[in-house]
Amino acid sequence: MMNEAQKPQKTRRKLLQMTLKLLVYAAAVITGFIIIGITAAVLIRGIPNLRPELFALVYTSENASMLPALINTVVMAVLALSLAVPLGVFSAIYLAEYARRGNPLVKVVRLAVETLAGIPSIVYGLFGMLLFVISLRWGYSILAGTFTLAIMILPLIMRTAEEAILAVPDSYREGSFGLGAGRLRTVFAVVLPPAAPGIFAGVILAVGRIIGESAALIFTAGTVAQMPKNLFSSGRTLAVHMYSLSSEGLYIKQACAAAVVLLLFAALINAVSFLLAKKLSRF
Repeated sequence: MMNEAQKPQKTRRKLLQMTLKLLVYAAAVITGFIIIGITAAVLIRGIPNLRPELFALVYTSENASMLPALINTVVMAVLALSLAVPLGVFSAIYLAEYARRGNPLVKVVRLAVETLAGIPSIVYGLFGMLLFVISLRWGYSILAGTFTLAIMILPLIMRTAEEAILAVPDSYREGSFGLGAGRLRTVFAVVLPPAAPGIFAGVILAVGRIIGESAALIFTAGTVAQMPKNLFSSGRTLAVHMYSLSSEGLYIKQACAAAVVLLLFAALINAVSFLLAKKLSRF
C-alpha cells in the first residue's frame, strides 16, 4: 500500500514525465515545420526559375549556367573524400584498436579532433589560402580547395569512424582471437563489417558539408565560373555559385534555381547513401 508521503512524489514524477514528453513532441513539431518551411520556400521560389539555359556547358553572363559549378562540386567531393576517408578510417582504427587504453596521447588526439570539428569553415579557408594558395604557390585552384576540404572533413570522419568501431562488442574480438586470428585480420574481417554503417554515416555527413561549403572555397578554389582545365585551374562549386549570384544582386532568380538543384542534389545523395547503408547493415 502506498502511504501518504509517497503520493505527492508519484504525482510530481508523472507531471515531470508529461512535461518532458510534451517538450519532446513540441520540439519535433517545430523542427518539422522549420524543415518543411525552408524546403517549400526554396522550391516555390526556385522551380519557376529553372530554365534549360541554366544547364549550358559554358557559363556566360546571359545564361548564368550552373552546370560547370555542379561538375566542379562532384569533382571536388570525390577528390576530397578519396583523401580524407582512408586517413580518417585508418586513424580511427589505430585509436580504437591499436592504441593502449588510457594512453595520454590518445586523449590529446581525441581532444584535438573534437576541437577541429567545431572550428568555423572560414578559418579552414584562411589556413588553406596561407598554406596551399600562397606558401605552396598552387594559386586559387581545384587542388587547393580539395586539400582544404579534406582537412576540414577529416576530424568528422575520424570521430564517427572511431565511435562506430568502439560500438562493436568486445565479444566479437575475443571470439576472433580465440579462433587464432591476428589483430589485423580481426579488425578487417570481424570489426569493420558491423561498424561499416556507422562509418558510412560519417561519410554522408562529410559529403553534406562539402556540397554546402562556400566560405572555405572562396579563399582557396576561387570563384571562376568555368570548368577547370586541370587541378591547378580555379573553379567554383554550386554553393559558391549561389553565393556569387546572390551577392551580385543581378541573378537572384538564377540563384534560387541553383538552390533547388543543390537541395535535390543533397536529397539524392542522402537517398543513395541510405540505401547503401541499409544494404551494408545486412551483412
